[in-house]
Amino acid sequence: MKSNTIKKLMTLSTVLALCLVLSCSDFLDVKPQGVVDNSYNYTRNGAEALLIGAYSLLDGVAESITGWEGAASNWVYGGIAGGDAHKGTDEGDQPDINPIERYESSAVNSFFNGKWSVLYDGINRSNHVISALSKVPDATPEIKTRIRAEARVLRGHYHFEAKKMWKDIPYISETAPDPTKVKNDVDAWPFIEADLKFGYDSLPEEMDAVGRINKWVAAALLAKCYMYQGQFDKALPVLNDIINNGVNPLGVKFDLEPNYQSNFNAAKKNSAESVFAVQSSVNDGGNAYNGNYGDVLNFPYGGGPAGCCGFFQPSQDLVNSFRTDDNGLPLLDGTQNLPANAVISDDGIGSDEPFTPDAGSLDPRLDWTVGRRGIPYLDWGLHPGASWIRKQSYGGPYSAIKSSYYQTQSGTYTDQSSWTEGWTAINYNIIRFADVLLWRAEALAESEQLAEAMVDVNRVRSRMKDHPEHWVKMDDGSNAANYVIDLYSAFPDKDFANKAIHMERRIELGMEGHRFFDLVRWGVSDQVINDYLAYESMMRNYLEGATFDKGVDEYYPIPQRQIDLSGTNILKQNTGH
Repeated sequence: MKSNTIKKLMTLSTVLALCLVLSCSDFLDVKPQGVVDNSYNYTRNGAEALLIGAYSLLDGVAESITGWEGAASNWVYGGIAGGDAHKGTDEGDQPDINPIERYESSAVNSFFNGKWSVLYDGINRSNHVISALSKVPDATPEIKTRIRAEARVLRGHYHFEAKKMWKDIPYISETAPDPTKVKNDVDAWPFIEADLKFGYDSLPEEMDAVGRINKWVAAALLAKCYMYQGQFDKALPVLNDIINNGVNPLGVKFDLEPNYQSNFNAAKKNSAESVFAVQSSVNDGGNAYNGNYGDVLNFPYGGGPAGCCGFFQPSQDLVNSFRTDDNGLPLLDGTQNLPANAVISDDGIGSDEPFTPDAGSLDPRLDWTVGRRGIPYLDWGLHPGASWIRKQSYGGPYSAIKSSYYQTQSGTYTDQSSWTEGWTAINYNIIRFADVLLWRAEALAESEQLAEAMVDVNRVRSRMKDHPEHWVKMDDGSNAANYVIDLYSAFPDKDFANKAIHMERRIELGMEGHRFFDLVRWGVSDQVINDYLAYESMMRNYLEGATFDKGVDEYYPIPQRQIDLSGTNILKQNTGH
């Protein structure tokens, strides 16, 4: 029951938060019968409710503001733009994603305004919590510090998400006299760091609900903040602390789950590997809106789970990354896309035509990441190929799988009260423990501690190597493909170490919305993405002529709507947009 507490409070607390942020001047054309009493907000219970309202936007969805445009998984901005996937479905569905995939983004694109709006609503709600605390008489100093710290970490997280999207953003605190007039000409990083560090220093290790932010969640967000700034010397001690001492809000020590797929299974959520997750629930009286709405489009089209909508189709480039050599290691020399190494697909082959899946060696994480023809798709049977794809010639032959549910979970971990069963109780893991280990590997490699960096990478790889019982299996218990995975025996130099770490992040975290932001922070986005476009455009002709412009496309255009609302000379547009 504890684990559901935070989600069950969200509907009420969202209403309370909206009372603070929305104007009602045109809402009713009748004479008011009284006045709203806001005194409840200035009690401990009221402050706690406002806090849950701030938590409720972690999923990136506010019905009146945005839907999948603001998804916490960043499947559009981090996944599609990073080359993990294509938009999928067909040309005319959700057309505002098309220019994002081609790096032709416009400031008037509705997706950007939706993402911005929900993040700054989260910031606004967090600030209201902090402001309300000064008027709360019935809470101890310890309780006020805990509430303030949770709100500040949430504020830091929402600003962080905006920072990695737009770079030059307005940082808005609870003391801003007019939040709409805050300029974006001051670096937000120091303020984000201060919010996250306050949480790391002030929060307890254990909380009353698994979805809350404790000391170690704040630490992980702070370490992430340092990693994105390239401040590896600051990140390393925090990462060491998390790995050695970190526990989730219920006191469970962080660790890798033996079964990789458990990280994407609603029945196994909030495991030891889940450091910070968006809590999702269904069949709870919330009309499906507490489910994972942000990923509701990302199911096979025309069959299998949900039956809709065919978005977020994995790219061939991603699939090829799972190719392994004779030693069970990934190809780090850039040859994975050569015809001799590329994974055989059923592109252009109908479901009623014969097809034999690739027989070459593959990392077993592939088939927990990508749905492909002839391989079991969870418990839905063999993926049939084209009959589950809306338009194979457009989006390619593959389906997303990490956001999908098991057939046996239908109606239990899915909500059947809306237009699709794709509203699920699957959490989105903002940070997994594997993520933390790979950050530390990066930080160690930067300081030339190569052997130690290899240990962390091998720890992540060992999860799959040591547990073949958790590889995808056929009905007879045999492996679904020729899975070959092993550990590194040496990182001979820093360049090799970085290549191995970068590849490991792609394989381990594929389709989880991190890829684009990783490429940008590594400073390789132009080279990697243009190589990706050259390769994928040979199969997906709508990508022909698309290019990634260095110095421009690393960040998205600030929504023109927000520039207009702020007034003259407040928000400055990003270079090149």
